[in-house]
Amino acid sequence: MATACLSVSGAPTKSSGYLRNVGQWTIGAALGLYFTAEVGQLVLSLWWAILLGIVWALALGFGFGLWLQWRNAPYLPELSAKDMRATSYFAGAIGGASEMTLMADRHHARSDLVAASHSLRLVMVVICLPFAMQWFQAHFGLNVNSSLLPGPRILQWPGIFYLGLATLVGALLMVLIKRNNPWFMGPLLASMGLTLAGVQWTAIPSEMSNMAQLFIGISLGVRFKKEFIRTAPQWLLSVAIGTVGMMLASVAFGWALALGTGLHPATLILGTSPGGIAEMAITAKVLELGAPVVTAFQVCRLMAVLLIVGPLYRRVAVPD
Repeated sequence: MATACLSVSGAPTKSSGYLRNVGQWTIGAALGLYFTAEVGQLVLSLWWAILLGIVWALALGFGFGLWLQWRNAPYLPELSAKDMRATSYFAGAIGGASEMTLMADRHHARSDLVAASHSLRLVMVVICLPFAMQWFQAHFGLNVNSSLLPGPRILQWPGIFYLGLATLVGALLMVLIKRNNPWFMGPLLASMGLTLAGVQWTAIPSEMSNMAQLFIGISLGVRFKKEFIRTAPQWLLSVAIGTVGMMLASVAFGWALALGTGLHPATLILGTSPGGIAEMAITAKVLELGAPVVTAFQVCRLMAVLLIVGPLYRRVAVPD
């Protein structure tokens, strides 16, 4: 929030891509430590709920895109019907900002509007949901199953070195094969695999997690330049209204899913919310709200959206 305010006010803010990668690396490794054998079995038993979460995300993004098109088509007459549909469709999809922007470029959409939509949506969710969860925790309590806490709890040497080396290899492998979000997904998968196999070298100290959150927060804040506010105010207003609607709908959906799974509603609200993997998983980790389940829902959703959104656009979203 501090970085975003400085950026919008015209301060020359910048974010280091290297430090953001270090932040994602640390958070990915820390989240993987939650995936004990018991948690792995729980996640597998929730396959049907994860599948419903994927369908929900696709439907939510499609509806959000229709809302953006309906609200903004009269204000963007320079866009043809096809280009307007592409712009609103990829701006509404609940996927990674960079990936959706690249897809929008391929379909001749307004990529600046797509990027602005994802940036505003992500920051609104990151600001609103954690504070809402913290308020609920303070007033009503949010006691989640203790088995969903991380396996290793104590920092150990040389375990932290071994874990760092293993997760670094995972990140570099993802970079080598050009996967999305490699500095988060690679360490997450490496740490998860080790923990599921019963290898518990060390915990990651809270100071490292806090520093990682600082790097990630700054990288989000620098997206908001002075020009951002001037970019199609009507578009940003409709994105903000639509994001509030999606958050409220996701709260209802997560609560209903909790009734069917027996898990805490807070866990599934975070797991099905229209936010980013790292940000929602960090919230679950800090507030101890079932980080492995949240991570599993968000990771599966992202992979499915990246695979399905493009083909779905060509089949059902392109106007005649």
